[in-house]
Amino acid sequence: MAWNDERVELLKKLWADGLSASQIASRLGGVTRNAVIGKVHRLGLSGRATSSRSSSPRPRRVQAPRQHRAPSLLFGTRGNVALKPAYEEEIEPQPAPIEELYIPPEERATILTLKESMCRWPIGDPSEEQFYFCGRKKCGSAPYCEHHARLAYQPAPSRRRDKRVAFG
Repeated sequence: MAWNDERVELLKKLWADGLSASQIASRLGGVTRNAVIGKVHRLGLSGRATSSRSSSPRPRRVQAPRQHRAPSLLFGTRGNVALKPAYEEEIEPQPAPIEELYIPPEERATILTLKESMCRWPIGDPSEEQFYFCGRKKCGSAPYCEHHARLAYQPAPSRRRDKRVAFG
């Protein structure tokens, strides 16, 4: 429906009475809440009558002082805790660190000497002159040799792997 003079006057009256845009839209019929808001904005209607809400602010809730709890109850107890004891007992062993290979200087590759069949594992700081790439023969379709592929593609921890199997 179009905005005619009669509807605009009714809009102004309802707006001044403090009705919400949704309430005005339902009373006018044929317009949405957003159309009412847009028209109010274009008309420059800013002053509103106070609504039926109380002008005094709501009193703030006073929180009870926290009592000291056992540390296990302070952390990680939100949500479903039915399986919590099972996860607390499960401690995943850290994998042993894999030592870096020594690559003889003649086998090292720079960005200029790197070929498609060579391992692209970066060694060192790229901003330093001693930076190089592994340069050994790469393994299958991976961009790395067998040693560096083991470093790059580590299996998911058992707990995450089990979840994926259960839900996937």
